[in-house]
Amino acid sequence: MLFRQIWDTKLAQYAYLIGCQATGEAIVIDPERDIDTYLEIAEKEGLEITAAVDTHIHADYLSGLREFAERGVKVYASDEGDADWKYEWLIGSSYNYQLIKHGNEFSIGNIKLTVIHSPGHTPEHVAFLVTDLGGGADRPMGLLSGDFVFVGDLGRPDLLESAAGVVGVMEPSARRLYASVQDFLKLDDYIQIWPAHGAGSACGKALGAIPQSTVGYERAFNSAIGAAIRGEDEFVEAILDGQPEPPMYFARMKRDNKLGPKVLGTLPQPKHLFIEDLKSLSGNTNVAVLDTRLDRSAFMARHLPGSLYAGFNKSFNTAAGSIIEEDVPIYLIIEEEHLEEAIRDLVRVGLDNIVGYATPSTLEAYADHGFKMASIREVQFNELNSILAAEKDVIVLDVRNKSEHDPAHVPGSANIAYTRLWLRRNEVPSGVKAIHCVSGGRSAVSAALLARLGHDVIYVNGEFAGWGANSDNTIGSREVVDA
Repeated sequence: MLFRQIWDTKLAQYAYLIGCQATGEAIVIDPERDIDTYLEIAEKEGLEITAAVDTHIHADYLSGLREFAERGVKVYASDEGDADWKYEWLIGSSYNYQLIKHGNEFSIGNIKLTVIHSPGHTPEHVAFLVTDLGGGADRPMGLLSGDFVFVGDLGRPDLLESAAGVVGVMEPSARRLYASVQDFLKLDDYIQIWPAHGAGSACGKALGAIPQSTVGYERAFNSAIGAAIRGEDEFVEAILDGQPEPPMYFARMKRDNKLGPKVLGTLPQPKHLFIEDLKSLSGNTNVAVLDTRLDRSAFMARHLPGSLYAGFNKSFNTAAGSIIEEDVPIYLIIEEEHLEEAIRDLVRVGLDNIVGYATPSTLEAYADHGFKMASIREVQFNELNSILAAEKDVIVLDVRNKSEHDPAHVPGSANIAYTRLWLRRNEVPSGVKAIHCVSGGRSAVSAALLARLGHDVIYVNGEFAGWGANSDNTIGSREVVDA
């Protein structure tokens, strides 16, 4: 048996390619939309991908299942969800597909996959026990656990309500997850756990950075499973407490993966822009000029009017998906060497309309030619108290998650997580906003967004600890409406 774990660092997502070398067949589990990655791996290993499967209807990226179906590959999908959580794009289609339920088995060469219904994260969620019959095994060696069991955590059961807007399902989902854990605990300790996500994913709150684990290890050290062992009510309270606000695009991903993502085929090929091209983009809020420079201060000092900001780092997908609506024409400010990776990042979260790009050097040349540029006032955390004392119309907007804000925050600050800021833009308080997070990354994204929307903003850079360490960190009584 050939086993490959494919890691997307930005989405903290694991896909898997499992192959039978005796027959030359392979299956891909939880593929992302740009499937050429998996096709290349299979070709190098002398395998043909003959099947693909999803563990559930994903919320954090567009699945590649339809892309494989378009190529004639047989796809498997859960039929365990209720009427609202079926793979509607498959049912009745001409694709080569099989809907699967708990206990079903199917094989890829000499490798057997057994379907385990594991609801809670989503109603239709399934996991797969993997048995290497070709190696002489008569028992499974591992569990492809999807978003059910992670290393150190479990898949959050609140997303149908908090992201997809289905009212009243959060607690019932948590109780279904509790029941799924009881079944999980019946598995042998030696069985390996191959999860769909690692540290950095928004599909849980305490995911580990180790790429795989075992049932026995998680039984002993997974705190969420520990709560489930102690009792159902304690588990429900613990699993729902402190979950981060989901990014705006999660609702779109749920919808599209259920109804059917647009067929991608090949990656978009944006036009290379030059100085003259930037003139028509300046101040144009019908398009999204997305500036990806890592130097946040350089963006604040000088950027194309109306630009959005998402530094090209591990949070790029999350930031872009949280501030740009689908189908909006996107123009990137990006180094050419990063262009293809950025395009892949965007299409994975359903942002396909990538029309053009310009390099940072082109942007600087545009500015040097005297064309209008915009700026955002930037201050450091240790300057915040003096600003608030001197400028009475300034309020503090904390764009960290609520779970971060509640234990420690600038007194009187409003709080809207940056991943929900576009959706909650009408709740942003009036006045000059001094925008901060924990280190300046999320607040940079938020400052650019609110400036584009016409707000007067101050970007607060640096570490949140810089405020707490200030010798005079008392702000005094200020009337601020919490958002």
